Amino acid sequence: MAKTIFITGAGSGLAREASLGLAKKGHRVIATTELTSQKTDLMREAEEQNLDIEVFKLDITNSRDREQITKYDFDVFVANAAINEGGPLGEVPMDRFRALFEVNVFATLETVQLAARNLVKKGSGKIVFMSSMAGISATPYVGPYTATKHAIEGIAQTLKSELEEFGVKVATINPGAFETGFNKRSAEEIWKWFDDEKNFTRKEDMLKQQEGLKDQFDPEDMIQKMIEIIPAENHKFRTVYPEETEKQLKETQQERWEMKI
Repeated sequence: MAKTIFITGAGSGLAREASLGLAKKGHRVIATTELTSQKTDLMREAEEQNLDIEVFKLDITNSRDREQITKYDFDVFVANAAINEGGPLGEVPMDRFRALFEVNVFATLETVQLAARNLVKKGSGKIVFMSSMAGISATPYVGPYTATKHAIEGIAQTLKSELEEFGVKVATINPGAFETGFNKRSAEEIWKWFDDEKNFTRKEDMLKQQEGLKDQFDPEDMIQKMIEIIPAENHKFRTVYPEETEKQLKETQQERWEMKI
């Protein structure tokens, strides 16, 4: 059955392609982008493919932009908009740490509250949080982003229990490391403040961790998984993909119980 799906942060990456893919499957898609330039680009693509996508600029940190959510009726709300930044937690400047929480947690929850009000009134629908493998694991020098996604996991699990009685479902999608440019861009800000002479973190350790990003998964599989899960009526609360990432995270969680200091 065709659904109306509202997606934030659809200007780039996985959500952009999933928006186009969902529209191709016959769903009505309301895709919002952080920047007007992204909006123009996505609109052009939708028109070229003759797809039913409504696109507008919605910066989730802007209260006037967020207010636009209340004007729409939808079946599924996908809280996807997020920013990524790395850095050692023992030294990351607090303004950078706060900036990630502002977008990934506070503004995200504000959009979800507006969506929840809409869906509770209808007595049906679903909220999907785009979380991450970082919501479950903890990788050195990815701490700021990891902390926000751990917060999202807590929010999603709590909301699931709270909204059930109103007929509203809540779920998370947790991608592994996919080659969209999102992870690689996360390293850029570090070098604006990091100073070998002032910081105790070793630069080579951070560079070594970033080396791991050279071998990421092809995003096409993840996009197809999102197209399958987002409109679906029944599925697991948490969708970790690909399967090898799910297996890896289950092992990580088990190890935490045995971990010693």
